[in-house]
Amino acid sequence: MPKPIYSLSFLNFLLIISLFGCNSISKENNELKEYDMGNPEVFEMPEILKEISGITFNKGRDDSVYAIQDEDGKLFRLGWQNQKTQHVKFGGKGDYEDLAIFNDQIVILKSNGDLYSFPFADVRFENINKVNEWKNILPKGEYEGLYVDQDSGEIFVLCKSCSQDNAEKKVSGYILKMADGMKRTGSFEINVEKVKAVTNKVKKAFKPSALAKNPVTDDWFILSGFNKILIVADKNWNPKQAYPLRSNNFNQPEGIAFDKSGNLYISNEGDETLDGNILKINRLVK
Repeated sequence: MPKPIYSLSFLNFLLIISLFGCNSISKENNELKEYDMGNPEVFEMPEILKEISGITFNKGRDDSVYAIQDEDGKLFRLGWQNQKTQHVKFGGKGDYEDLAIFNDQIVILKSNGDLYSFPFADVRFENINKVNEWKNILPKGEYEGLYVDQDSGEIFVLCKSCSQDNAEKKVSGYILKMADGMKRTGSFEINVEKVKAVTNKVKKAFKPSALAKNPVTDDWFILSGFNKILIVADKNWNPKQAYPLRSNNFNQPEGIAFDKSGNLYISNEGDETLDGNILKINRLVK
């Protein structure tokens, strides 16, 4: 009597397929349980910051946010509770992508990998007389993400698209330090196959836009506007969680930062119909 046996095998096959399907769907619906991602506080940007890119805080203080945009060499300072904007000019026209503040210095990343720094005290002026500039420290490529660890002083720079990488398999990053100049001291990489294991949003290449370390958990939060995804990785860069960034809140995510309480901030470029903005996403677990 083989018929019942074949029927049972067929049912088992359907059960296995359904389980794989559920796992695939669960990756898409993954939530960041520590954060209220669906209800951000919206801080609209003035017209001059429609193309906002990187954002950062000074020592994690959330009273003022510092930002750049990817056309003009200007650093902007904004009060979180008002629209008043101040800026200082540090360079000419260019594609500036990210910034950080460390040890009373501001460090700025250009998309070609060039780096700039100047004293934080100079933000109160309209122009800066002397800006340090470092070229050819990083391999040729396109870079958008920069982060400075406040404890170690290490500067982390992440490739978006670099010639030495196959973006379907790995993304390279570099570690630098400012000591008698800017020096490259190490490297790291993100395994794209491990990224694909936690999300269905990355089909081929993974192209990061920004990165920041959560001061509460020490996890890395890696943003990709290209893939419309936020990846959470452990201290060894192993992806462990993903959150899809839906367009109704995240128009064009470009920058990411944390305040000292662990609240998350993501900047979005505007377009023909929308202003640029910064979204504050409150940390639910205190």
